[in-house]
Amino acid sequence: MTGRVVVVGASMGGLRAAEQLRAAGWAAGITVVGDEPHMPYNRPPLSKEVLAGKAPFESLALTPKAAAADVEWRLGRKAVAARLDERTVELDDGEAIPYDGLVVATGMRPRRLRCPGPLHGRHTVRTLADAQGLRDELTRPHARVVVVGAGFIGCEVAATAVGLGVREVTVVDPLPLPMVGPLGELLGRALLRRHEERGVRFALGAGVAGFEGEDRVTGVVLDDGTVLQADVVVESVGSIANVEWLQDNGLDLSDGVLTDDRLRIGGRPEAVAVGDVARFPNARYDGVPRRVEHWSIPTDTAKHAAKVLVAHLAGAGGEPAPFAPLPTFWSDQHEFRLQSFGAPVLGKDDVRVLDGDPEGDVLVGYHAGGQLVGVVALGGQAAAMGAARYRAQLLKSPALTV
Repeated sequence: MTGRVVVVGASMGGLRAAEQLRAAGWAAGITVVGDEPHMPYNRPPLSKEVLAGKAPFESLALTPKAAAADVEWRLGRKAVAARLDERTVELDDGEAIPYDGLVVATGMRPRRLRCPGPLHGRHTVRTLADAQGLRDELTRPHARVVVVGAGFIGCEVAATAVGLGVREVTVVDPLPLPMVGPLGELLGRALLRRHEERGVRFALGAGVAGFEGEDRVTGVVLDDGTVLQADVVVESVGSIANVEWLQDNGLDLSDGVLTDDRLRIGGRPEAVAVGDVARFPNARYDGVPRRVEHWSIPTDTAKHAAKVLVAHLAGAGGEPAPFAPLPTFWSDQHEFRLQSFGAPVLGKDDVRVLDGDPEGDVLVGYHAGGQLVGVVALGGQAAAMGAARYRAQLLKSPALTV
């Protein structure tokens, strides 16, 4: 077997793609390009254990499987353009790497607020350097922290900051409840109560109009004129897909890179996408293309995309099966955990308590057209195990047709 597959993106998705290409039978060259200087590492602990000072970088590093030991890694190098018709990827030093197969795994970067005011003192959490820089700020005496965004990362950072002894932590969000977008009102209210009981303050239903300060942030100005005093600001307001390097190839890049239900991009059998940059239709649900930013997705997409790509490069006949993953996520906040299986966002209009009580440990089911499409547990280990018991049922459910 001859040829080369180029994987653009050296985070978990890129690593899993390289490993799965080998598992699918690709014995020729694999080159992985990534703009960070590090080998792939596990990102979820950044907003929790790393920020809390409980996990060194060495504990986050992901070791490639033995079968992928011969993969070529081009780290600290950025892809700036792709010419899909010519099958080349151009790097930031001008080198053009030819490929037979392409894997797009460039992931996301944090969205930043476009508001007037100083930049110093404003942080995001996406990379190891981000987490290390923010930790240095949170351990300063008498720090006052404002977290903008009450989603997963925002709530995790707020919980970690309180655990570090930060005297004043306030979370700002234009929505009425934390994590109400993915989880709905029932769990949003339960999360709000738990965070407030542990000392986190909230300014909900409010947006950010600007930042006070000269050399660095001293306050956050809300759109109603309220000013929250702040020494540190954490912006957790969503993500932007790293797809600029794919422009001018006739692709739909409006929200990540659009793929078909086999993870191929632009109708090209030699190019696939993996991880949270991929916007794909899930054959398990309604067929609407969506990006999924869960920890399980890099592995799930890599396994399927590698089989699809290697089958094409090897000249195997037949159409591969549609991609139909069961999304999974968890989030540790304070001493409790959110554990989910399925797609709760599709069933937020029909939410039922399956076990427990929102005032304590609770297991919630999300339904669409009367069909269970997702479960979320909130609480301790027993609640998380309760959610896991529904995994087999969700896997066996027929495709959603509503």
